[in-house]
Amino acid sequence: AIGHLLKNDIAKMIKQQNGDAMTETSDVHDDLDANHKNLHDPNPPVVVVWKNVVWMASLHSGALYGLFLVPSASLSTLVWTAVCYLLTALGITAGAHRLWSHRSYKATFSLRVFLALCNSMAFQNHIYEWSRDHRVHHKHSETNADPHNAKRGFFFSHVGWVMVRKHPCVIEKGQKIDLSDLKADKVVMFQKRYYRLSVLILCFVVPTLVPWYFWGESLVVGYFVPGLLRYMSFLNATWLVNSAAHMWGNRPYDKNINPAENTLVSFGTVGEGFHNYHHTFPFDYAASEFGYKLNLTTMFIDFMCFLGLASDRKKVSKEMIIARIKRTGDYTQRSG
Repeated sequence: AIGHLLKNDIAKMIKQQNGDAMTETSDVHDDLDANHKNLHDPNPPVVVVWKNVVWMASLHSGALYGLFLVPSASLSTLVWTAVCYLLTALGITAGAHRLWSHRSYKATFSLRVFLALCNSMAFQNHIYEWSRDHRVHHKHSETNADPHNAKRGFFFSHVGWVMVRKHPCVIEKGQKIDLSDLKADKVVMFQKRYYRLSVLILCFVVPTLVPWYFWGESLVVGYFVPGLLRYMSFLNATWLVNSAAHMWGNRPYDKNINPAENTLVSFGTVGEGFHNYHHTFPFDYAASEFGYKLNLTTMFIDFMCFLGLASDRKKVSKEMIIARIKRTGDYTQRSG
């Protein structure tokens, strides 16, 4: 009997060890599947989603009309537009990106609620889907499993990817990404459940009604300037991270990858254009080694830490940065 029990225990231990080994090496062999040959297919299938094409064309047309209305907007409305732009940006940069996608710092419940509201104002898919796609983007960057693969050209990586069906590899790899932390976050799941209503209110109704109610701005100007123009401006700024920042700029940290340092993108996205650094050190909460330089998002996170609403910021040491520059950089920039 004792021998039988020992035999069973040994068998369980071997099975457990094998299971652990499979877990540890699952990422290594993740690409060795039925669709592996499709990851680098130079001619991936394209299925146009025409309702998305019409939707994008309509939104961009409305934004252009908003640009035409800017001279007729009051100073208060223009200031309100800038405030809405910043809130929109933080919902993506400090929220969906650095907090929920990369877990580069921790936030209290109240700060997570605030960032979720800002994220709904940004209207770029709910936090759960945005973070899932972004994790896939990092793990399979510049392959067909990348939702906005820059190797398919500027137009595709900028806006074309939202006008076509996702490549099968994107769907397949997305299903393998661990999202247990997002599922355990009640703020994330609540926003996911009521996302459409929150977008309607925060992305369109609030930006439109505030200037109309408080200082008598016309509803037309309120809708097209702080509403559509603000929304589409930051949406395109975010898309430039996927397109321009994966094509043009220096690569001082890793010359072997596409993402690059792009100053204009950093300006438009309040800190997300230091992209060669970010893809080299994705866990760094600042997404840059240069502190507050063109990086209002880092300033915001630091201020939240000062207020006690955020904590546990992850940061790369200066020694690690310098070592990486010497090892894989393109020698275009000295470490800050």
